[in-house]
Amino acid sequence: MTDVTDSPENTKEPANNPKPVRPSLAHPGVLLATWFGAGYLPKAPGTWGSLGALPFAWVIVETGGASALLAATVLVFALGVWASKVYMDKTGAHDPGAVVIDEVAGQWIVLLAAPLDPLFYFAGFVLFRMFDVLKPWPISWADHAIGGAWGVMIDDVLAGVAGLGALYLIHLYGASYLSGWGG
Repeated sequence: MTDVTDSPENTKEPANNPKPVRPSLAHPGVLLATWFGAGYLPKAPGTWGSLGALPFAWVIVETGGASALLAATVLVFALGVWASKVYMDKTGAHDPGAVVIDEVAGQWIVLLAAPLDPLFYFAGFVLFRMFDVLKPWPISWADHAIGGAWGVMIDDVLAGVAGLGALYLIHLYGASYLSGWGG
């Protein structure tokens, strides 16, 4: 049985309906694009996607180390290109807010520089969100110049790389200050 929100006649937003179309989470591409529905949470879906990435990263690093997180990030990026395209094809939207798998990839990139410490994960979360929201160059360039599913993913990868650099410097030079926050 097909979910009504997933039928072809409901994939485009009607002109008189300001509420965006939400494809069914039953499709694996939609499930991944929204990071298991986090992108459908109210207000600031990118923040929800970034928060939803944190526990997965922790478990991946705890079980396989930073190299496992790097491999998972590459996999999530590749899946994200596919899943973003699926979601955009179903909705007709360009870079829809509900697609948050790009935040997952970017957040995980930042966390490559984080030890398994809640304070570093918090700092990594804040740094990623800052670069993702403010979009300094070249993140802003990528956001405007690269279209399609690749464009959805690339600006968050660049925000992740910027956050990775900042968190690496904090880890290298400011770890004693950051560790002092916990008491």
